[in-house]
Amino acid sequence: MGSTAIDAAIDTLPLDRRAASDPELMARAGNIRLVCFDVDGTLTDGRLTLDADGRETKSFHVHDGQGIVLLRQCGIHVAFITARRSEVAERRARELGVRCHIGVKDKLACVRELCAELGIGLDAVCFMGDDLPDLPAMRAVGLSAAPGNAHALTAAAAELRTAAKAGKGAARELCDLLLAAQGRIDDPLPPTARGEVS
Repeated sequence: MGSTAIDAAIDTLPLDRRAASDPELMARAGNIRLVCFDVDGTLTDGRLTLDADGRETKSFHVHDGQGIVLLRQCGIHVAFITARRSEVAERRARELGVRCHIGVKDKLACVRELCAELGIGLDAVCFMGDDLPDLPAMRAVGLSAAPGNAHALTAAAAELRTAAKAGKGAARELCDLLLAAQGRIDDPLPPTARGEVS
């Protein structure tokens, strides 16, 4: 897809305009091979609902799920990295066919392990997070992102900040920007993705 087509596609999406018009940043976005997402407050709205037995529930947005499926179908690896021990996060990751690391105390160390496993450098990683525990990883990778309602210190450190809030399409905005940067935003949905859970 040529740059004119990419520009036209970007104009129809709710992307970070500053980022989308920054050639250097978009070039780095075009190099991303692994996208890591914090879960609570990034893929969800940050609220935790616990029943009387301590079982938790979370809500995820299907638009985010579809964006993650599209990244995976385009050959970009995806991982959830969360400090909480969450069976719900594991279940969602299985549905989307992505890696999930729960109970992680050092998110940057987890990212480094994934890079070693995949044979890539930190410059080929994008990390999206919303709060202070995400900052070390966000500062070390090639591209950092935060939902529109991230904590102020985390938002200030992020190179990309979405218009959408956490759990309400923020991850999809990031996915769309990465797909646009890699010339894949207008690819038809791969046959293997049709009917996949999103």
